[in-house]
Amino acid sequence: VDEDIATDPFLFPYVPDPENDSPLRKIQHLWFFVPFSFLFALWRVDTLKVAVDSVETKRPDAKNELWYLLAHYAVLLTFFPMPVWLPAVFLSGLMSALIVTPTHQSEELFDEYQADWVTAQFQSTRNAVTTNPFSEWLWGGMQYQLEHHLFPSMPRSKYPALKPILTKFAEDNKVPGGYRESGEFEILYMNWDLYRQVAQSDAIPGSPYSRGNGQLGAIDLGNSPGAGGVGLGKLM
Repeated sequence: VDEDIATDPFLFPYVPDPENDSPLRKIQHLWFFVPFSFLFALWRVDTLKVAVDSVETKRPDAKNELWYLLAHYAVLLTFFPMPVWLPAVFLSGLMSALIVTPTHQSEELFDEYQADWVTAQFQSTRNAVTTNPFSEWLWGGMQYQLEHHLFPSMPRSKYPALKPILTKFAEDNKVPGGYRESGEFEILYMNWDLYRQVAQSDAIPGSPYSRGNGQLGAIDLGNSPGAGGVGLGKLM
């Protein structure tokens, strides 16, 4: 499970086991925008936690990065009143979640280890086709989710040039489903409809979990060569 969609017990991209279920799942398609709004705030908390952990593990230049972050928040809290920065954080979270989640959740969700990593990225990712320059800018490169997954360190400005290369790769290698993409509004609806379908389904005994473990937790279920590693569940 990609960390970006390990959102239970607030939002479930697939039907959970009864033990991991939540009453909120039944209405998740009606209130999804609320947990979506917390995304940016959670990213900020995670960033500070990683910075502190990096200092404790003595990663090179970690102290400087932590000081930069603290300076950023000092300026933010000093010069901007709460009625300005608080709504901005939650609005940014909503917009970020609306962009990040659809391209991750519109295709297959694997519950077993996939040996062919490249093919798995094609099968589990759907890109968004923007309709105008403003949307192209607003999506921030995340409309090219497949390119981002395959080449995470590539500058996002290069993604449009990579698209025809990956399209041809999928055709030449007969990747199931090929290069998958949908219009930006269609993929937003697909994401909402997924939440609706999961909300209306009964819990499934034995369904894999992601709560509090995310990607490492899914690996540690025992279906991959990484099983027995450092899943967050073992550290908490």
